[in-house]
Amino acid sequence: MLAWILRGLGKGVVTSRYPHRPEPELEGFRARIEVTNSENAGAELEAICPTGAIRVEAGRVSLDRGACILCGACIEVAPERFRFSSAYETADRRRAGLVVGEVVERTLEEVRLPLAAQARPLRRSVHIRHVDAGSDGSEEWEIAALTNPYYDMQRLGLYFTLSPRHADVLLVTGGVTSAMRAPLERAYEVMPEPKAVVAAGTDACSGGLAATGGEIAGGVDRVLPVDVYVPGSPPSPLALLHGLLLAAGIVVEEAAA
Repeated sequence: MLAWILRGLGKGVVTSRYPHRPEPELEGFRARIEVTNSENAGAELEAICPTGAIRVEAGRVSLDRGACILCGACIEVAPERFRFSSAYETADRRRAGLVVGEVVERTLEEVRLPLAAQARPLRRSVHIRHVDAGSDGSEEWEIAALTNPYYDMQRLGLYFTLSPRHADVLLVTGGVTSAMRAPLERAYEVMPEPKAVVAAGTDACSGGLAATGGEIAGGVDRVLPVDVYVPGSPPSPLALLHGLLLAAGIVVEEAAA
């Protein structure tokens, strides 16, 4: 026991200070893809992406991070136009805000008020109900990491709950399958007001690779109103934490393009 105490005293506090202090970005970490040159693009670029995340209009290329699975095919073919970024704050309260490489008009009418603006007392006690609506399981590994000693989301007043009746935030992973549509809608219906919905991962944002399948709705916003989108395949624990804090109104900064 003494050895463990001495070890703890020697290492000090290792828990992340995010969001009170910026988390150092890991060099080489593939958090998202940036468009470095959107001008004079050819239509053939659209065929690179397996999920159709790349669009070319009037010679300008754009990338939809909400559909991007971070495969890197676009970077291999056109490194002069695309690159990986290790910036971990990827969440946005607008679906259109996930599209980069072109000018995206944003209006306040497109989003609902963050949860804390509707009920300020929730800022210190936000309960989250996670629903797997058709995930491949990768997002669940990242969500589980939020409770470990490094991220320790409870230090920020964020707690998981088993009952949607006790939940303030519905955290949804996966493109909504036909079998999970009714249970997901029911979970949302029984949540007390005010409430927020966070779509976590590319599949939840757009449907991902399975978006064209008849058993997939094509994204959570086809079924429920979504307050925050967290792209990534899967999103990192810090990206998820950023999205949850954004939904709760504890942070207000959205992802930078």
